[in-house]
Amino acid sequence: MTTEQHARKRDAAATREALLDAGSELFAERGFDRTTVRDIAKLAGVNQALLFRYFGSKEALFEETMARGGREQLASTPPERLLETALRSMLTPDGTSRHKSMEAFLRSTGSDSAAIAIRRRLGDEYAKTLATLTDADNAELRADLALSWVLGIGLVRDITGKEPLASADPDEICELVLTGIRSLLERTD
Repeated sequence: MTTEQHARKRDAAATREALLDAGSELFAERGFDRTTVRDIAKLAGVNQALLFRYFGSKEALFEETMARGGREQLASTPPERLLETALRSMLTPDGTSRHKSMEAFLRSTGSDSAAIAIRRRLGDEYAKTLATLTDADNAELRADLALSWVLGIGLVRDITGKEPLASADPDEICELVLTGIRSLLERTD
């Protein structure tokens, strides 16, 4: 047992965080269905029983990994800046600062369990917040359309690598997209 694993053995918060980090990485890399509890535990450096102890199931861990970055973003970002913040975060090159929710989301949409988690954790919370940016009668539809556009950009840019979007400047993408989204959600910055 490594020193880090031994220290984590006595630190529930660190173990939980290690499982979340490992889950985020593997769900982004493989999607929900191809990620195993065993692989998550191995990457986290813990016994797989701890995943069930802290989360109850792989589905619950997935929900938490999807919600983690989103919750932070929703809590720390004014609604009128939410789309730009989400878009810029998605356009940031891969690295330690980039949360892997988009990749996990896109690679897991075929799973029934994952789809339920995605709708509940990602879509509903963002859409509810975005709907406050318009006084139109169809605010929820407008919010879903804006959110779908942003998610679609992630699909085309990150997963398919289609040019010219894949290598386009993030500032130019944000300018173009946010100009269009203001026709749906007029209080978007």
